Amino acid sequence: MSDDLSLSPRRPAAADGFARRWSGCLRRALGAILLLAGGAGLAPPAAAQPAAADAARVERGRYLAKVANCAACHTAPGGAPFAGGLPLRTGVGTVYSTNITPDAETGIGGYSLAEFDRALREGVAKHGKRLYPAMPYPSYARLAEPDVQALYAYLRAEVKPVRRAAAAPEMRWPFGMRWLLRVWNWLFLDSGPAGAGAGQSAEWRRGAYLVQAVAHCGACHTPRGTLLAERGLDERSRHFLAGASVDGWASTSLRGDPRTGLGGWSREDIAEYLHTGRNAHATSFGPMSEVIASSTQFMTRPDLEAVATYLKSIPGARGETPYRYDAATAERLAQGRFDATGARQYAEFCMPCHGAGGKGFARVFPPLAGNPTVMDPDPSALASLLLDGAVTAQVGTAATDYHMPGYGWTLDNQELANVLTFIRAGWGNDASPVGEAAVAARRAELDRRRQAAGR
Repeated sequence: MSDDLSLSPRRPAAADGFARRWSGCLRRALGAILLLAGGAGLAPPAAAQPAAADAARVERGRYLAKVANCAACHTAPGGAPFAGGLPLRTGVGTVYSTNITPDAETGIGGYSLAEFDRALREGVAKHGKRLYPAMPYPSYARLAEPDVQALYAYLRAEVKPVRRAAAAPEMRWPFGMRWLLRVWNWLFLDSGPAGAGAGQSAEWRRGAYLVQAVAHCGACHTPRGTLLAERGLDERSRHFLAGASVDGWASTSLRGDPRTGLGGWSREDIAEYLHTGRNAHATSFGPMSEVIASSTQFMTRPDLEAVATYLKSIPGARGETPYRYDAATAERLAQGRFDATGARQYAEFCMPCHGAGGKGFARVFPPLAGNPTVMDPDPSALASLLLDGAVTAQVGTAATDYHMPGYGWTLDNQELANVLTFIRAGWGNDASPVGEAAVAARRAELDRRRQAAGR
């Protein structure tokens, strides 16, 4: 009896050698297949997994930086991206945006993740210097930790380092004393989670997070109190997103107010406007065109819909009645009756594009009838528009952008006030008149801005 206890017959020695060589070749071939075909359903080598995770984190950071519009504030005119130097004018002075490129000395190249996190969410720079809340850290305080990590990864890995030291702020006394910001933060900084509405859908929570934290919409659309803090940080406050004045421009209400807010817009209207800068109700101009061009047009469709869902859930705060179109203004203009104050200027300068009916040409020349910006209590945005003109957002969804000419060179302050009053009163808008003094003040402010910019 053989001592071989195997159940298979013994193979010749030559066959064993061949089998060993074949097995080795097979193992090597299989290893190569596993290495090259990780995307075909086979597990990639363990060493490749961290690299893939890092790449995904960088891409996530790139997207978040777009939605947060970091480049808009951290890039000076003609300057390198993210290198800072943009003047940010506030009610108490001017601060200059900082360098957030990965330069080791003047940027964030020497920042650890923890130091970056503290600057972003608490407003405290690496060496303990407190940042002014012109940097919207009160909104970023609500960022989720993985998103902070993603932003850090993107800025460190993908942004070109640029050596540019930050300019000193120009603040009125006593606001130049940064220790006061410790008290300010104690009073106003809220790091509670964004989008935590009880019983709300995942889409609503995502929209709330984007609006409150990442896109920090409240920084421009929420009025500020005496100490320049936003008067509300989420939908629980009736002041949140109720409209404000930023750098001399009126930012409209994003609440459900039916005349001066988004009450007359559908979810699709909001998503379309953020993606393209235009819809059936309005066309972007001024600072909002810049936001759409550099930020919101790049948002994913699910995120646009989430933002729209959240905004449509916020009720109005002004007690307005719904807008109703009144054809009387259109009929008088069509009959050549220009007896109303401002009607003649409207017919000469505005009617060729916006029409006698004030309805414009959808998605090109915005309607003036029922337009929330036209009916806004603060006419400063309209005054700026007529004085200096504007351009629509430059977006990938449009063949071209459209320019509205300014008329400050040909109409005096009273004439501009007259045409503004005509537009705000016509077609059922029923908004308050605009005085000559308001236009004069806006003209003077725009002139100061141009002189400061060397134009």
